[in-house]
Amino acid sequence: MMGKLWPNILKELLLLFRDYMGLLVIFLMPVALVIVVTLVQQNLMQQGFLGSMGETKTKTFFLDRDGQTVGPKLEEILKKANTLEIIKELKGTTIDVETAKDAVARGDYQLAIIVPEGTTKAFIYNAKQAARNSLSSGDTKNASPEKKTVVVPDLIVYFDPTVTETVRTSVKNSLKMALIDIETDEKIKAFAARLPIEIEAAEKKAMGDMWSDEVKKSLPVLSIAWDKTPIMAVKENAAQLGKQTKIPSAIQQNIPAWTLFGMFFIVVPLGGSLLRERQSGMLVRLLTLPMSCLTILTGKIVAYVLICMAQFGLVLAVGKFLLPLLGTAVLEVGSSPMTLIIIALSAALAACGYGILLGTMARTYEQASSFGAVSVVIAAAIGGIMVPVFAMPSLMQKISLFSPLSWGLNAFLDVFVRGGNIRSVLSDVTLLVLFFLVTTLTAWFNLSRKGRIRIQ
Repeated sequence: MMGKLWPNILKELLLLFRDYMGLLVIFLMPVALVIVVTLVQQNLMQQGFLGSMGETKTKTFFLDRDGQTVGPKLEEILKKANTLEIIKELKGTTIDVETAKDAVARGDYQLAIIVPEGTTKAFIYNAKQAARNSLSSGDTKNASPEKKTVVVPDLIVYFDPTVTETVRTSVKNSLKMALIDIETDEKIKAFAARLPIEIEAAEKKAMGDMWSDEVKKSLPVLSIAWDKTPIMAVKENAAQLGKQTKIPSAIQQNIPAWTLFGMFFIVVPLGGSLLRERQSGMLVRLLTLPMSCLTILTGKIVAYVLICMAQFGLVLAVGKFLLPLLGTAVLEVGSSPMTLIIIALSAALAACGYGILLGTMARTYEQASSFGAVSVVIAAAIGGIMVPVFAMPSLMQKISLFSPLSWGLNAFLDVFVRGGNIRSVLSDVTLLVLFFLVTTLTAWFNLSRKGRIRIQ
């Protein structure tokens, strides 16, 4: 058996190594995807005031049309976040609202923040009204003429139309938190100013005729200094199966995802190789030799599994040695390196099985290459490679259960980031192996049928 299989393996490897462009696609594509996507996400996932906008400062117009308390405080908070580059002038000229809107609409700037006129006045008025409503000693509330709430103008934000909904939500939430901070300060000031008045009114009412200026002077002077020290902090931890304590980085999530994507892209050269042999008549000539159809398919599978494992090793090396030089974290291989090899092997078999099936079903090379590439991209999209499955609609989450890339990704992530072992990934590995067996046996059946191997 090995005497017949080994020449088939060598033949496949020799043909593949002569295809330089094919080798570039097989090896450089996953490496390029891992580097580019990881570096982009590394920027986006930086911790900051606008977490989803990353460490690169975003050029932002800031127009304070109010010119009093709220605008400067909001600008100070935004500057402390160190994620926005505040722009208040263009070429030495003060910006007006229309100029800002036009520049953002053209895409020259991502957003413009405008503090409307009258903001501070309404802000302080409503803060005092809130203090009055919170403190009442009886007649003081009714005696005050300040009974109505003044509408505070909305803080206006103009976005570049190309800014994603995620970034918009992050910006709006961050601005809301900043306004809450300013609002709290103003309410505390109003409360501190109102409290002595309410205490004096309560004492005066309680003492009645005994009240005098001497009693008033004897009352203690109250002052309130608001302590902004946080009472509770947020601590991030990862819920992991093993004993790992490090929180996973972007690199540990991207390496398995795009390695898997690159593995499954070998369906294009593998299916094309089998199709060319069918169309050229080489497969017929090979079958005239004393070897079975299964031996020929096994030779192809072994050769391309070796290529997939070389892919896997190359991408791991990139994550371990190259990406840290570009500013990312060092790749941690997870809780069980041997389990990673088993997952990679089962994923490689599944990819090869699909490639073999594609090579037996397609009638032209164009069909094989087009359908193979598109189907892998679709399987990757619904399998969580590009967008996490938990972020998909419920229907797509159910469909993702049928994607082999979803099985492989779940298994990889179990080890890379969840601290899993062979037992935790056994179900996904089993599904990958079953997929390989079903696709390979179907391809073997197709080739073994009478007349199937003739030139199409």
